[in-house]
Amino acid sequence: MNIRYDLILGSKRTSNYLWMLMTFIGGSGFFLAGLSSYLGFQLLPFADTKEIVFIPQGIVMTFYGTTGLLLSTFLGATIYLNVGGGYNLYDKKNKKIEIFRLGFPGRKKEICLSYSMKEIKSVKLSISEGINPKREIYLRTKDQREVPITRVGEPILLSQIEEEAVELASFLEVPLEVYKKNGHKINL
Repeated sequence: MNIRYDLILGSKRTSNYLWMLMTFIGGSGFFLAGLSSYLGFQLLPFADTKEIVFIPQGIVMTFYGTTGLLLSTFLGATIYLNVGGGYNLYDKKNKKIEIFRLGFPGRKKEICLSYSMKEIKSVKLSISEGINPKREIYLRTKDQREVPITRVGEPILLSQIEEEAVELASFLEVPLEVYKKNGHKINL
């Protein structure tokens, strides 16, 4: 097998869909409650907003509702554009590595990095445990650059990330370096 292709999941994750839906429902409820207090009649069939005075409660609810709707719109745009999605392509035949990611529209909508396999010094696995665990795989080049190649967002199981790093180092025929939170290096 001369080619390895790793698909990277971007923003199209179940958790992002759920957050978008929850912020849309909550934002709509707050916005309609605030608007109901301003207009003086019910826009929400399941809630009684007659007791809400527009200043200060109604205006604050309208502000929170607008913020929630804008946040859900932003999440919807990132999901639609699949920000962070892409692939890692390792081609032994052409001795080339290509890392591709999608971004937001603009100058850097697409990020494509290309390296020769001769430039790769090792595969680095960085592990930090605790409240906010980070488990990341990097390609280390001979000029000491570290190129992140793992997906961003959902944490990966320790056994799964270790297995991915070992398989990649074996495929590229380079050493694997493991760094723990305290900065200690373990060569494998």
